[in-house]
Amino acid sequence: MPSHAPATTPTCRPAILVLEDGRTFHGESYGAEGETFGEAVFNTGMTGYQETLTDPSYHRQVVVMTAPHIGNTGINDEDPESRRIWVSGYVVRDPARVPSNWRSQRSLDEELRAQGVVGICGIDTRALTRHLRERGAMRCAISSVETDPAALLAKVQDAEQMAGAELASQVSVDEAYVVPALGEKRFTVAALDLGIKAMTPHRMAERGIEVHVLPATASIDDVLAVSPDGLFFSNGPGDPAATTGQVELLRSALERGLPYFGICFGNQLFGRALGFGTYKLTYGHRGINQPVMDRTTKKVEVTAHNHGFAVDAPLDRATETPYGSAAVSHVCLNDDVVEGLELRDAAGRLTAFSVQYHPEAAAGPHDAAYLFDRFVSLLEGEI
Repeated sequence: MPSHAPATTPTCRPAILVLEDGRTFHGESYGAEGETFGEAVFNTGMTGYQETLTDPSYHRQVVVMTAPHIGNTGINDEDPESRRIWVSGYVVRDPARVPSNWRSQRSLDEELRAQGVVGICGIDTRALTRHLRERGAMRCAISSVETDPAALLAKVQDAEQMAGAELASQVSVDEAYVVPALGEKRFTVAALDLGIKAMTPHRMAERGIEVHVLPATASIDDVLAVSPDGLFFSNGPGDPAATTGQVELLRSALERGLPYFGICFGNQLFGRALGFGTYKLTYGHRGINQPVMDRTTKKVEVTAHNHGFAVDAPLDRATETPYGSAAVSHVCLNDDVVEGLELRDAAGRLTAFSVQYHPEAAAGPHDAAYLFDRFVSLLEGEI
């Protein structure tokens, strides 16, 4: 007679998380066993963990989920935002024991193991998040093979910093590819892959745009070779101050009057192209509930964020640049961080714009989807 007893749960090895200031958390191994290093950051999203894990912007970061129960809906093959998981480590308090969703194909733990992602569970993620809010994002390690916190701390303090890191080239594609327009083709856009998420070209394709996705190392000649109606820069990881070639490409495009739209990292590089500085936020914005005001319409959006750097631009006035008049178009209502820029010509017409957050937001919210329509209007020359 067949047994209906539940399958035994594999015994988890003890694991530790050590921050670079010495704070240590003890828990259990989750996902792959081993050791990993990265910048400890926290994400406040209650949903969308699969999209978070596969967002290339999280390259070299250990992501702490503030929602206590993670993994409920399992993993499927339709929702990844890129070709792999990019986080360098994953921290959850209470992982789901059994996923429950009609689209689930395997558990989150299985996926983390399959892709070699080292994680830890069973720790007080609320205490860890409060520590990061007070002290700032910092380097850390997770290990299920090293039991001595002091030995692990020494390794953490030798690890690379996020400030000064050029990472876009590490997550970008090697070869260009095309995402065809859905329905009638209206425009052609060259999109620089700095860590692009799959939903971004899809949102443009829905609006009749044929998207030529180019490697991060593309030149202005590579951009012009596709005869684009506009240029797009994607999200991506790393320090915008360490990313110089793409800034020069963007300046060349602005000189030619090529309409531009940038998201996240694309906003930071747009700021640098316009002559603004960038700086590292204490602990960044990462989640799906950030309130942002579009200063051009005075409407407030609930938005999805993933950034640790921001543009240093004046909120109270426009700035004259070699390419036109630049102004802050969007601002975070929590802390007044610049969340968008726009560039206008002498006649007041919009020629380029960017936002710091994610209007494609596959996991939601969708308040900012209008920005893709704004890009279409820009390509049409209507604004």
